[in-house]
Amino acid sequence: MATYTTEIASDKLISDNPIHQRLLKAYIAAKPWVSGDLLEVGCGEGRGVEELLPLAKSYVGLDKIGEVISMLQAKFPGVDFRQAIIPPFVGFADRSFDTIVSFQVIEHIANDRLFLQEIYRMLKPGGKAIISTPNINHTLSRNPWHEREYTPQQLIDLASSIFDRVEAMGVGGNPKVWDYHEANRKSVNKIMRFDIFDLQHKLPASVLRMPYEILNRFNRNKLHKQQGNSVVEITHEDFPLVDNPAEGLDLFYVLWKK
Repeated sequence: MATYTTEIASDKLISDNPIHQRLLKAYIAAKPWVSGDLLEVGCGEGRGVEELLPLAKSYVGLDKIGEVISMLQAKFPGVDFRQAIIPPFVGFADRSFDTIVSFQVIEHIANDRLFLQEIYRMLKPGGKAIISTPNINHTLSRNPWHEREYTPQQLIDLASSIFDRVEAMGVGGNPKVWDYHEANRKSVNKIMRFDIFDLQHKLPASVLRMPYEILNRFNRNKLHKQQGNSVVEITHEDFPLVDNPAEGLDLFYVLWKK
C-alpha cells in the first residue's frame, strides 16, 4: 500500500528503512508490558500488529485514516480495527483496557492533556499506557505535521500530572544509527541554509507541508545513495532502549494507573 506522507514511513521503500526500524523498535520494546485487553491508538499501516497480537487477550486498533483501516481489516480478518478521530474516545467505557499503546501519535494531537486524560480513564486499575514521541532535542527541523514536540522533562511533567507513575526511557541508537543521524543532520542543514528568514518557524503549518514533503523525500533518497548499504542494514536491534530519555531519539514512556 502506498504511503500517504513521509510521516508514515514505509516498510517497502529502502530509503525509509532507518525510520521504519526506529518506529518498529517501540513495538518490540513494549512487549514486556503488553498484556490483557489491549488498545492501540494510531495503528497506522499495522507495523506492530503482528508483534502485539500474540501477547494480548483482545486487541482494538484505532486510526483516523479510513483507507488504512480497510486495508488492515482485510489483512487481519477477525481483528477489531476502527476508524476514529480522537480525543475524546467516543464509545469506550471507563476501565476498559489493561494496556494502551500509542506510538508517534501524541505530537499530532492538539489537546494533548485531554488525550492522556482519556487514556487514563480507559485504563483498568493497575493498567499501563506505553507511548513514544520524538525527542525535540534531536529533531532536525520543524515538522509541520506535528502540533508540538517535547523535551524529556516536558512530557514527564505532563504525564505525571495525570498518571500515578511515569517510567521515562528513550529509544536510542548505536554508532551506526548516530552516524546516519549525523549525515541526516548535515544534509538537512544544507537545505535549511536557504531559509534565511526562518520561515519554517513563521509560516503556518498548512503552507509548509507540501515543501516539507518534497524536501524530506528528496533528502531520504539522497541519504540512501550516499550511505548505501548502511541504510539497508539498519535494523530495530540498532535502536536500544535506554534508561535516560535524554539519550533517546524518541521518548519512550510507560504510564501507570493505580
